[in-house]
Amino acid sequence: MIRALLADDQLLVRAGFRALLDAQPDIEVVGEAADGAEALRQTVRLRPDVVLMDIRMPVLDGLAATRRVTGDPHLGDVKVVILTTFELDEYVFEAIRSGASGFLVKDTEPDELLRAVRAVVSGDALLSPGVTRRLIAEFAARSKEPAAAVALDQLTEREREVMALVGIGLSNDEIARRLVVSPLTAKTHVSRAMVKLGARDRAQLVVLAYESGLVRPGWLG
Repeated sequence: MIRALLADDQLLVRAGFRALLDAQPDIEVVGEAADGAEALRQTVRLRPDVVLMDIRMPVLDGLAATRRVTGDPHLGDVKVVILTTFELDEYVFEAIRSGASGFLVKDTEPDELLRAVRAVVSGDALLSPGVTRRLIAEFAARSKEPAAAVALDQLTEREREVMALVGIGLSNDEIARRLVVSPLTAKTHVSRAMVKLGARDRAQLVVLAYESGLVRPGWLG
């Protein structure tokens, strides 16, 4: 059973998400919060599998709440998915850097929301390839000079290659076809790179690929 926490200051938004999620046999909404501070308190108390976190909330905004959740080692298994009104919300990029596993637009189709919740909890890529590539393109346009702090020397040559392909938005299946390996092998390389670099999930691996200079703006095909 996937345990979800809803954090949004709009009651109707929370009610709509709760109705959709609670209707699923494998998902249970265990709590709701109308501001970031309450979201943080409930996350610590309830330890949900996933928090659907609005960015703009009173008391403590979703970005600050996300940083605190992802920065708490005791909450390492909790995934945060940012809810936003616009796909290219300026705060989405900082949220991904802060450890969020991805983002969803509030008017996303119900089936896509359900797929996203299940995907992020299972550790798979949250975003569809098209949305991922738009996110990466925008992130690349805003990215600064590569950060030397990301140590890639602990990765094997194949892991670096796979990380670069993740960085340009390829799914595990696409990576497998590109490298002529099985999807399971591609997923294993991605997982090993994440473990070695301390990335919480695939979204952070994308950020690290850019911040390390492994992938540069303009590489999207």
